[in-house]
Amino acid sequence: MNDSFPRSNGYNPEWVIAGVSGGANPLWLTEWLAPALNLRPGMRVLDLGCGRAMSSIFLHREFGVQVWATDLWCSASENLERIRDAGVEDGVFPIHAEARALPFANEFFDAIVSIDSFPYYGTDDSYLNYLARFVKPGGPIGIGGAALLREIDGPIPEALKAWWEPNMTCLHSAAWWRRHWELTGIVDVELADSMADGWRHWLQWHQVIAPNNHPEIEALEKDKGEYLGYMRAVGRRKVGVKLEEPVVSLATEYVRQPLLRLG
Repeated sequence: MNDSFPRSNGYNPEWVIAGVSGGANPLWLTEWLAPALNLRPGMRVLDLGCGRAMSSIFLHREFGVQVWATDLWCSASENLERIRDAGVEDGVFPIHAEARALPFANEFFDAIVSIDSFPYYGTDDSYLNYLARFVKPGGPIGIGGAALLREIDGPIPEALKAWWEPNMTCLHSAAWWRRHWELTGIVDVELADSMADGWRHWLQWHQVIAPNNHPEIEALEKDKGEYLGYMRAVGRRKVGVKLEEPVVSLATEYVRQPLLRLG
């Protein structure tokens, strides 16, 4: 139970823990992000990097939206079982796909969300140009998850050294994400902020799901919110902005030419 997330408190803790696929509570983060998206019943939503579809089920139950629960690492077949058991098979559709090879038509979705997975692929400078084509002009793209509260300018802080790994360089601050998206000119960034006491929620969750993960727990306890926390960002696709089509192949016609100069 966490009083900061009243909607999430309605879900059985055993069900939530059984669906863990990452280091953050997907219901807490989804509950925090969703109000900024102006979701309405019947909207089509892409839940990108959904893990075990917990956030997808939550979005459908709480806001009445249709959700395409899309993930690469978690089985779509297992997610379908979870979706059926939750009684939401008519509104949540499991998809197995890579974030850079999505099987959807342009402008199919009314909104895109990504909970605690976007940094693994979204830091690519060209990724927003690829992703934005799947949401209708004027539709929101919202992300939320573990983050830095401010960028690390210099050596890794002492409190984080025992936990820090090279792939954690994908973690960035809300201000970094705002600038990263604004530079593209593709979206209007409506929101980019950090969760109040996010590090405490992160710590509380880890003490429940991974009490033996001492490096991460100790890093959070030592850091005390100086660098580690949760962030969210919402960008709305600009109307009238032309997106560059991704290059998927080059011309394959071979034209024979002499190999060497003559004479």
